[in-house]
Amino acid sequence: MPELPEVETTCRGIAPHSIQQIIETVIVRQPQLRWRIPDNLADSVRGQTVQAVTRRGKYILIRMETGHIIIHLGMSGSLRFITDQSPAEKHDHVDIVFANKCCLRYHDPRRFGCILWTDQPLSEHFLLKKLGHEPLEKAFDSAYLYQCTQGRKRVIKTLIMDSHIVVGVGNIYASEALFLAGIHPKTPAKNLTVQHCKKLVAIIKQVLQQAIQQGGTTLKDFVNSEGKAGYFQQSLHVYGRKNQACLQCATPIEQVTIGQRSSFYCPQCQKPTN
Repeated sequence: MPELPEVETTCRGIAPHSIQQIIETVIVRQPQLRWRIPDNLADSVRGQTVQAVTRRGKYILIRMETGHIIIHLGMSGSLRFITDQSPAEKHDHVDIVFANKCCLRYHDPRRFGCILWTDQPLSEHFLLKKLGHEPLEKAFDSAYLYQCTQGRKRVIKTLIMDSHIVVGVGNIYASEALFLAGIHPKTPAKNLTVQHCKKLVAIIKQVLQQAIQQGGTTLKDFVNSEGKAGYFQQSLHVYGRKNQACLQCATPIEQVTIGQRSSFYCPQCQKPTN
């Protein structure tokens, strides 16, 4: 599924074409996504001007004059800016049409994403109010992560993927960050030292920033707002490389299931922390 870098890339791609544009209407071809698209979405936003396009975790937030459109790309969703009025394809479920006749088109073959509307404070919305720190902000630091690990038996891989602790560190980037930090993904969180946390936080930020710069990761269905795939997959050290030689020590990469997700690691470079 699109992770934080892919969502950030999408936000940056659509923002210049959307901000200060007036919404003429919203065309909904398939309302049944993960949650049903509100029947009054078009009426709620018609005639309003887009004020900003931001991100919270993996949610895209389009700020209007009286509220926000909240978009999640789910497993296979993407947003593209259409300028030539090209006809909608099979899985093009929603068009946000602007007064200049361009539109923001939502494509989602699996329909696990969502498009919602709220005129309430975002901090009170059920999808957003319990989210943890943003990984690229100062609040996510070694002291915070160390505090979160104290007394926790759960493995570090699942802890850094917990959106109640830190948002957007998905499966791909968690595997990559743990490899670069030299931490085995099954290490109990309570075993990490302050130095472990300092190194891991720095690397998480580094990995995410690098992925954003490269437009995300080319896996399965992801494309950015221009319909182009990201290039971060070319930089992957362990993810998806089972039985291939570690780029640091040539030991075969191993795969294990953690929290129902595939995890990849090097048994030589990532020793369990006791």
